Amino acid sequence: MKDQIWIGKVILIAVCVSVSACLQVFPDLFIYWRPSLLAEFWRLWTAHWVHVGWMHFFLNMLAFACLPFIFPHARNWHLCVLLLLLPPFISLIFYFYLPYIEAYAGLSGVLHGLYTAVGLVYLQYPKERKFAILVLLLIATKLVWENTFGQTGTAQLIGSPVLTEAHLIGAIGGVLCGLSYLLFRRVERTD
Repeated sequence: MKDQIWIGKVILIAVCVSVSACLQVFPDLFIYWRPSLLAEFWRLWTAHWVHVGWMHFFLNMLAFACLPFIFPHARNWHLCVLLLLLPPFISLIFYFYLPYIEAYAGLSGVLHGLYTAVGLVYLQYPKERKFAILVLLLIATKLVWENTFGQTGTAQLIGSPVLTEAHLIGAIGGVLCGLSYLLFRRVERTD
């Protein structure tokens, strides 16, 4: 059974990395492009799977691939639900509340949401609680740093500006998803 879970995680990672790599071939068709976002609704999701370059792709895929192994209790279906909810959440916040964002590409906002949501859910596991707190504190510290001092190192590495708003919005989405899951589980246990 345990082997099947690990194989499932590897398959999920392989599928996501493959889809993202395929989108890299024609990135202009898939990025967040505000003028055509609502007419080309797929961009709500695909914008977060296409990247500004291969180094950007590699860094985001590496962070994504680590998640299921850092948090082994995270089920594939939980991750899939988050991967369906977080991209349009971030894209729609951009569209309705941050109209100055014309274009965006990258998974980093979704990654912040994934790690935040899973970290919150991991607080319920006594043996993993300290690690979950550490991850959440690191994310919070990173967000404060980025929104206070900016982000230059990563921008130089990937060759493009980093949209720190995506990180913050993704983390907020992760908090909402994580807390919703915990609330749902609590209600489910009382029934």
